[in-house]
Amino acid sequence: MTLFMNACAFLVKVLTLPLHIAEVIGLFSFYKRVFPLIVYKMSISYNEKMKDNKRELFRNLEKFHPTKGSLRILEVGCGSGANFEHYPTGCRITCTDPNPHFQKYLKKCMTKNDHLVYDSFIVASGENLKAVEDNSVDVVVCTLVLCSVEDTPKVLQEAKRVLRPGGAFFFLEHVVSDPSSWIYFFQHVLQPFWYYFGDGCEATRATWKHLEAAGFSDLQLRHIQAPLFFMIKPHIVGYAVK
Repeated sequence: MTLFMNACAFLVKVLTLPLHIAEVIGLFSFYKRVFPLIVYKMSISYNEKMKDNKRELFRNLEKFHPTKGSLRILEVGCGSGANFEHYPTGCRITCTDPNPHFQKYLKKCMTKNDHLVYDSFIVASGENLKAVEDNSVDVVVCTLVLCSVEDTPKVLQEAKRVLRPGGAFFFLEHVVSDPSSWIYFFQHVLQPFWYYFGDGCEATRATWKHLEAAGFSDLQLRHIQAPLFFMIKPHIVGYAVK
């Protein structure tokens, strides 16, 4: 099966060569303007299918509410704000995303979710959150983001830096499937196409290994099979405490 998978993967790489060339010479940059609209539309369906999982996950936010003041949340890779409806009333939200074109759709979501207080939108990658002070937030939220960052351990270290002691990193991510499954086979064969469709997204990451190695004091992590397209059915969900 491994030889067959490698042969198929090589064929797909050859077929996606024009896309790679277009990216290298800058012709693919226009997609970064279109991608936020695609995410905005897709997040509606994703939220409907994953609402129970999100509700269960974000129910734990109250555990990290400070004794005084509002719950301070930093959302890394906020996209169009698909998580906002699940946040407790009165939370203070700081949003970051490396793609500035998300801000248009983020504002729409802010209008719908006026139970929250929005502090700022920062154009920044998860690997470089220098605009956020050390120990300054109660919770960092990161959903469907670690699949496309360049350096997962660096993102997790930045999250730990900005979290107050006892704060938590909340995650919901699609991950690579079990090696014995057909999903694993297709994830690896179709990954070159998936990379361009998802603006750098990788369906073949074992993200839980980075979380386990990040040095959090407590890690609550579950593997689930999401009711989604087969490429992104395997998910991990939970939170890690600083």
